[in-house]
Amino acid sequence: MQIKFDLKIFLFFILFYFTRQIKIYALVMIFAIIHETGHLITGIIMGFKPKKLKLMPLGLSISFNVSNKDYNKKIKKASLINLKKAVIALAGPITNIIIALIFFLFKFNLSDETRTYIIYANLIIAVFNLIPIYPLDGGRILKEIVHILKGIRYAEKFTNNLSNISIIIITAISSILIYYLKNISILFIIVYLWYLVINENKKYSIRKRIIGLTKNLEECKPTD
Repeated sequence: MQIKFDLKIFLFFILFYFTRQIKIYALVMIFAIIHETGHLITGIIMGFKPKKLKLMPLGLSISFNVSNKDYNKKIKKASLINLKKAVIALAGPITNIIIALIFFLFKFNLSDETRTYIIYANLIIAVFNLIPIYPLDGGRILKEIVHILKGIRYAEKFTNNLSNISIIIITAISSILIYYLKNISILFIIVYLWYLVINENKKYSIRKRIIGLTKNLEECKPTD
């Protein structure tokens, strides 16, 4: 399994340090790693093998090698592999929600402040990852479900459009929150989300061009 390290994590560390929110960031990173462990365990249970692990500014990212036999088990307009991917994507947020619920119900000899931080950190991770922006978990779940119902081309277009709409709405809401809460860390998260969306837009545009070229080539083929 490959292990990679995103250097942007140092930038986030410095920014949260100088905004005096390093404790929250440290907790978020710890539980973000646990979040990815939920993905990892679920993926292994589903029969996938871990391929690459990448440490990112807001946790870990895990990719898997998938079994070709799952592609042959059709589910509507997709295959079993797509259903498994949706379940794996959902496992991360569920892991954080369970942790938040456990610390809400039990004190574990911790101070109220520490428990509040832990609950807060896990809820932030769960809600953040359920935002319908690809490649966050929410975007992945939607893409796989739409793929099953409508097919891959429609799923890619739908997910890309929804990601663009979501980031605009979230940016508008976050601008109001930054103004009233005076919390600059929200700005860092929004910038990171824009980075993800712009990067995925580029990938989607490249895929569209490749598909267009392929269709043109097929149309230009001489008929017998």
